[in-house]
Amino acid sequence: MSDSVPKTRNRPGPWPPAPDAKAMPPASWAKKTGFKPKFSGEANASDSGQISLQPKPREPDANVDLEAGRPGAPANGVTHQNKAPPLPPSKDQVVKKRKDSDGLPKSSVPITNGQAVTAPPPPPPPPPRRTARHEEVVDAPPQEDDGFVSRHSHMKYELRDSPGLVPIGVYGIQHYFSILGSLILIPLVIVPAMGGSHEDTSAVASTVLFVSGVTTLLHTSFGSRLPLIQGPSFVYLAPVLAIINSPEFQGLNANKFKHIMKELQGAIIIGSAFQTFIGYSGLMSLLVRLINPVVVSPTIAAVGLSFYSYGFPLVGTCLEIGAVQILVVIVFSLYLRKISVLGHRIFLIYAVPLGLAITWAVAFLLTEAGVYNYKGCDINIPASNMVSEHCRKHVSRMKHCRVDTSNALKSSPWFRFPYPLQWGTPIFHWKMALVMCVVSLISSVDSVGSYHASSLLVASRPPTPGVLSRGIGLEGLSSVLAGLWGTGTGSTTLTENVHTIAVTKMGSRRAVQLGACFLIVLSLVGKVGGFIASIPEVMVAGLLCFMWAMLAALGLSNLRYSEAGSSRNIIIIGLSLFFSLSIPAYFQQYGISPNSNLSVPSYFQPYIVASHGPFHSKYGGLNYFLNTIFSLHMVVAFLVAVILDNTVPGSKQERGVYVWSEPEVARREPAVANDYELPLRVGKIFRWVKWVGL
Repeated sequence: MSDSVPKTRNRPGPWPPAPDAKAMPPASWAKKTGFKPKFSGEANASDSGQISLQPKPREPDANVDLEAGRPGAPANGVTHQNKAPPLPPSKDQVVKKRKDSDGLPKSSVPITNGQAVTAPPPPPPPPPRRTARHEEVVDAPPQEDDGFVSRHSHMKYELRDSPGLVPIGVYGIQHYFSILGSLILIPLVIVPAMGGSHEDTSAVASTVLFVSGVTTLLHTSFGSRLPLIQGPSFVYLAPVLAIINSPEFQGLNANKFKHIMKELQGAIIIGSAFQTFIGYSGLMSLLVRLINPVVVSPTIAAVGLSFYSYGFPLVGTCLEIGAVQILVVIVFSLYLRKISVLGHRIFLIYAVPLGLAITWAVAFLLTEAGVYNYKGCDINIPASNMVSEHCRKHVSRMKHCRVDTSNALKSSPWFRFPYPLQWGTPIFHWKMALVMCVVSLISSVDSVGSYHASSLLVASRPPTPGVLSRGIGLEGLSSVLAGLWGTGTGSTTLTENVHTIAVTKMGSRRAVQLGACFLIVLSLVGKVGGFIASIPEVMVAGLLCFMWAMLAALGLSNLRYSEAGSSRNIIIIGLSLFFSLSIPAYFQQYGISPNSNLSVPSYFQPYIVASHGPFHSKYGGLNYFLNTIFSLHMVVAFLVAVILDNTVPGSKQERGVYVWSEPEVARREPAVANDYELPLRVGKIFRWVKWVGL
């Protein structure tokens, strides 16, 4: 460059001076001081910024730590665009980010979530000009020679890695133990609510482990093929509790558990068949255009926030046990999360099982020491038959604090094989089936966010819309199996699994499959189910407080793919979360007098809305459906968010629209084909059905 070109004024920070920019007069105090906000508002671009130039190849950092911060990669972690013509030499390559989200500079290639859209080669660069006001110079993320962003250096095992039986076995079992709470806690909530005994809880827990292992093998082989564990999702918990507390079941005494289970089976089978149709018909490829981070975030967060009436009120029945359970898990997962033993952060990875073991040991010592022994009182005598006022006063503490009240472990057989229709022939009612159809749609929204987030960690590119539809279709089939076997809930991708992948740094598909086989073997040992069923109820509530809080946080974490500081998004998220709590509260409290004596515990009262909701038409089934649906927090959050996000104007970058790999590009790239193509030549069948293939 000639000496006649004016030199630029050095900018504050680590950025090198632009060689061809002219000094511009500062327009504000921020310009004068060199201040640049890092939290983007309406004007700034977030991680979904525009990438116009390929930076200079650089060796990836092998010691990237997700706990310390995000890798220096775009949010979606993938760029694919034509090579730009030679640029004027500079010390480092630069990335230009547009501050205004309403439009893009012509020299930029628009991207969403970090994935650049293929664009024609730009014209030759114009003569040196000064930097525009709407552009800023920032450090470029590290990239590989072929243009792909290096995102895998922090993973110990990537998607297609198979280092050997022992390593993947160890990591696979570790992966399942780290999400133990998500697998075993739901049966401990719904079976007692259905009037089931400890033996029934043991049988359902074993069935859940068996179905989870089978459906995980199916999903990792013939679904999305991402290392995602299938299991009983908390998305199904609220509607299941609403069905359990239906008015027609309140008067049942004999065989109440089996009757309600057969009703649940019928509803889950029909709702899952609807989800299968959405997936394999290709409708999901169209619906996914309406599902963005601004929709996914409040929907999943509302799932966790909706159980506030169940969590701590049950913990309070034995505060010295339940509160200790919560505190131990918090200390392990937050204060001790950096401590490593043999290269493993055991306190972070095993926070739930370790917390359960320690709290159970404390409760056992207190029980053996006679702390919960009251003279003349027997826990085996029903409270209604107790004559002594002293015993009736302490029966609640004896029931919830003692660890020897369950005989599930002793009465469970050593071998038990879960089989389909073990509770009897399913019963089908259209009003309950419609509720489950809506819930299956919400679970699909949950899975869309999980597919996207997990693909950024373990795959070369995000899946194509066809792969996404194929995964949703197989999740529907998996839930049909769950309905036939009688788990009490549908089977879907566990949202917590994505967090586990990031923490354990294990993304191998083989490890998840081997762990699923281990889960199936455990399900055949009846004593395992008996051990799960013997976990005291107050400890279950304490663990659920942590799990539901994590679920709410994981839902909100999807906002990192959008403009989190945009006033548009802030208002939409705020309205969605507020109305997801307020509207169901109106339905749940409608028609209930303050002094009414209800037959269900206080923490189950939000789920009896079908009998007293505001809808009172001459069609009883329609009243049941509408009162139940609008009492579910996640449904209200989804409706508010999907309507506002798709009607309020906003750029794709601001909304954080999920970008999925293009089918044509995926077929041409061997890495993408190896990640998502179906095994055993099954993929040849789906080549004729393009909407569920690559």
